Amino acid sequence: MKNRLSDLNNYLFESIERLMDDETSDEEFEKERKRADQVCKTAKAIIDNGRLALDALKYSDEYGYTKEREKELIFFLEEK
Repeated sequence: MKNRLSDLNNYLFESIERLMDDETSDEEFEKERKRADQVCKTAKAIIDNGRLALDALKYSDEYGYTKEREKELIFFLEEK
């Protein structure tokens, strides 16, 4: 399994193609619709996680994050 955002894009477009296939029976379409719904929910979670990681990097840069501050924080948390 691949784990890049470009792979996620490919999975989403493949799902759309399967939904748009005119030769799909009603039963197959319903099955694919449910699968697509789950894929979209999972994709949203992946994207939200990536956004959180990006925001963390932005804020760490904005507030002057350094390895020394990380050590101070770890020390503080271990003391509790």
